Amino acid sequence: MTKDELEEKRKDTSRPKPYGLTAWKPTDDVYVACYYPKPLLEVETAIDMLKTFQKLDFTYEKQPVYVELQLDMKLEKKKKVDPFVGYLKYPYPFSTVENKVLVFTENPDDAQIARDNGAAFVGGSEFIQQILDDEIQADFYIATPEIVPKLIQLKNKLRKKFPKSKRGSVGRDIPKMLQLFKTGHEYLVEKECLVQTKIATLDMPQEHIVANLDALIKDICTYRPLSYGPFVERVILTSATSEALFIRFQQFLPQETEKAASETSVNSETSTTI
Repeated sequence: MTKDELEEKRKDTSRPKPYGLTAWKPTDDVYVACYYPKPLLEVETAIDMLKTFQKLDFTYEKQPVYVELQLDMKLEKKKKVDPFVGYLKYPYPFSTVENKVLVFTENPDDAQIARDNGAAFVGGSEFIQQILDDEIQADFYIATPEIVPKLIQLKNKLRKKFPKSKRGSVGRDIPKMLQLFKTGHEYLVEKECLVQTKIATLDMPQEHIVANLDALIKDICTYRPLSYGPFVERVILTSATSEALFIRFQQFLPQETEKAASETSVNSETSTTI
């Protein structure tokens, strides 16, 4: 930037400076970062920076990559989207260990189907006391509809893992439920409007990390109709040992062509209130 251009920029007072900060952008290459807004990066640039940080710091190359999304939970008037738990299957899974899934059923045929499809535990109400005593623990718990009333004792113990049809963990299609919960990824809304979750490991190809981020954002956006505007307000990318990087995310938001479907059904099959 030439001296004339710099002077012209300083004279431009049409745009108010950001609240509590010195200016929108620094006028020099050397500046105090806390006095200026965080720069918005393209996601590919941010991923490259995270990989560079790892090499320069000699940290673990397979460390997790995390994302934090701030959501606009407002609906009409004073209503808000209830905090929810979501599940999705990433296009490029990064976990090498399958989740342990317990299947509640008292039907012998369903029990055999569950075993054939890789359930870690299969049984009925006889599991209740063992779970209360921490003798049996699983990552997820699914059930057939008939046995759910007998499991009420476990509500306080399992809390958000208690089988519910709205979470997709109560149903008759046991193979489908097992496929989701054995290899799926769970995320939830915390602190009223934040989703903080893992999307990849740093050694994965850049395009795989981008694809997983895209899948997560699109899945989250199914929990509120598009007619209320963008659900995601801010996206921050980071690794286990790096600083937080603010990224541009508008390209991942659902398109208007999906509006009608979103308004009629806001993820009715998998959404739930915590």
